[in-house]
Amino acid sequence: MTGADPVPNLSIFIIARNEADRIGRTIDAVRRLSDDILVVDSGSTDATVSIAEGKGARVIHNDWPGYGPQKRFAEENCRHLWLLNIDADEVVPPELSADIRAALADGAPNVDGFEIRIAEIFPGEAAPHPLAYALSPVRLYRKDRGRYVDSIVHDRVAFQEGANFRRLNGVIHHFSVRSIGDQMTKLNDYTTQQAKDLALRGKHVPTWRLFVEFPASFFKAYVLRRHAVRGIYGFMTSMNYAFYRWLRVAKDVERRMAEKARHREPPPS
Repeated sequence: MTGADPVPNLSIFIIARNEADRIGRTIDAVRRLSDDILVVDSGSTDATVSIAEGKGARVIHNDWPGYGPQKRFAEENCRHLWLLNIDADEVVPPELSADIRAALADGAPNVDGFEIRIAEIFPGEAAPHPLAYALSPVRLYRKDRGRYVDSIVHDRVAFQEGANFRRLNGVIHHFSVRSIGDQMTKLNDYTTQQAKDLALRGKHVPTWRLFVEFPASFFKAYVLRRHAVRGIYGFMTSMNYAFYRWLRVAKDVERRMAEKARHREPPPS
């Protein structure tokens, strides 16, 4: 086997909608890793589908059911036992590709999944900042041991009790920000789904958080997540993050106020 050969028993899946400007780079980075690259498209109106197919990916349409259900649909349509999930705005650099090859070299590593660090790259940056905050979710896993949770907003893999993991050394490059405006549009849509998820689960966010969510979330992003070291873009994205977290609370409070108002309405005569 050479470095250009696909990793046996590995499928890669990507969920996408209107990602024509990014998905080509994402697929190019993993084309040699797997002979089964699946894109689940939820109704793109740009060239996402044709670009993905031109890069050799299988493309399946599925109307948008939420993050968890869409990724579960993708899992069910993957051909192999080991799954690598990447998003359409993420890139697997060569170092991480080599780590994945090494991790699956014997075909059956004695783990259920691998954690992979994900670091954002902001516009104007060529690589993740050395001090950039990074999450480390499980992204490479056995589909008979773990599945994405069936939640419209929560994006994580749930495993059977006693599952064991290792962490890879490489880092996924996350190009999450097209522009400040585009980021806010995406976060606005996401908060609507979060409010819906809370209602479906019979949960609510305490009203008092309206008054503290913005400053607390700004501090979390700018200081604790070290966006302060990222210059002007770090400040602007911290403001967007804080407003997004506040908007989630506001939409939940607004929903409950509307429900109370409906209950106060007199019954029809």
